[in-house]
Amino acid sequence: MKHKNKIYIVLIILMLANSFNGRAQTFVGDKQEIESILKNIKKFSSSYMNADYEAIARAYTPDAKILPPGADIIVGYAAIKKRWTLPEGIKILLHKVNPTEITIVNNIAYDLGYYNGKTQRKDGSVVEWKGKYLIVWKKVEGEWKIYADAWNDIND
Repeated sequence: MKHKNKIYIVLIILMLANSFNGRAQTFVGDKQEIESILKNIKKFSSSYMNADYEAIARAYTPDAKILPPGADIIVGYAAIKKRWTLPEGIKILLHKVNPTEITIVNNIAYDLGYYNGKTQRKDGSVVEWKGKYLIVWKKVEGEWKIYADAWNDIND
């Protein structure tokens, strides 16, 4: 009887661990390619928190497009770098991306999910934010790069 209870507890823990805030992950494609995209997602967040705007811009293809909320489509390396560059005195304390779905088809992939973070303002106050996103990845010269990036906030 005790053994069965332990199995049920382990199964429940595994089911809970498999979903993030009730959002299960679905990854379709070659496992190594998925891992490469996940690595690039983490690198993007790290670059943003470290204010490495060059690395952020290099995460995109040369013909990339970003679709920030409330703005026109922004195209190309220089414009994308400018859009991500924060004003002096503002710092990203946390940027975390939680993909719920990644699907790879040949040299194109899409990735969608949720993000959250914290920004320290010039006055020292900290604001938290969260949202959802959709990214189209393109494999360029053996490396996964962002071709199209759209996101918007989720209001509480």
